[in-house]
Amino acid sequence: MKLPVLSLALGLLCAVSALRADPAPPDPAAEFARMRQLSSGLKPMTGNIVLPDNIATIAVPQNFRYLSAKDAETVLVGIWGNPKQKSLGMIVPVGFDPLARGGWAVDITYSPDGYIKDDDAAEINYAKLLDQMRTAVAEANKERVKQGYPAVELVGWASPPRYDAATHKLYWAKEVKFSGARVNTLNYNIRMLGRQGVLVLNVIGGMPQLAEIERATPAILGMVNFNPGHRYADFDSSTDKVATYGLAALVVGGIAAKAGLFKVVLSILQETLQAAQGGHRGPRCLPDAAFRLIHGGRTGGGLRWTTGGKL
Repeated sequence: MKLPVLSLALGLLCAVSALRADPAPPDPAAEFARMRQLSSGLKPMTGNIVLPDNIATIAVPQNFRYLSAKDAETVLVGIWGNPKQKSLGMIVPVGFDPLARGGWAVDITYSPDGYIKDDDAAEINYAKLLDQMRTAVAEANKERVKQGYPAVELVGWASPPRYDAATHKLYWAKEVKFSGARVNTLNYNIRMLGRQGVLVLNVIGGMPQLAEIERATPAILGMVNFNPGHRYADFDSSTDKVATYGLAALVVGGIAAKAGLFKVVLSILQETLQAAQGGHRGPRCLPDAAFRLIHGGRTGGGLRWTTGGKL
């Protein structure tokens, strides 16, 4: 369906693109020195970390570290060059270096969309859901290519969705290929359901790190838990809001949101405006792949990272 506002967004996109002049690239040595200075100021922590509003606690073991919200901003914005975003912090492996090749990290956010019912968890057909997402991605590619962006292929599940009904934790991973990219993108996601919303844990890494991330996932799932009063079991149907979406929508994320193609256009427009204002095109971590941030819808649960292309 054609939306009038879609045409407006496309018009704005073309206008902004025409006005933008690419700034001169920074001196690589000076830029690296700047990022190294920022990374040397990070203060990794272990022990019990209580998230804002006492919503949850992260029991950080010795083989992991927690970076505060301020340090997470330093990494995500100051070093990796993303637009400002609200992060509750990051979980990283011990020895994490944001400038090192082959590293990975977990960004934490919270979406207060309400209590997400899970009574249909066992009935979700994830194979059918994958086909629907592939169709949505293929449809969106028509406009992507028109705008000069590389086509995207949803290759499949890098790790199929799994839901633990006892802990109310859902996790899965998608493999995505950008046209012309040498390395496929890893889209690894963890969602933890609570009384009034969902904790969103998005793993920033590439397909080469999949095995290592999979090995670490049980520990990550175990170290993050809602505090009393915020737990899934604390839900009060007489007072608490129920989310307008379910588990399947968490998995689909921004790929096939209600606004469909319009959401993709808005993502393009947002990035173009950022560039026009002198912002960076994406994070510069992990020299073997150019990572960049995609803003998903709320049903997508916050942030997703990809390599090798722009959306």
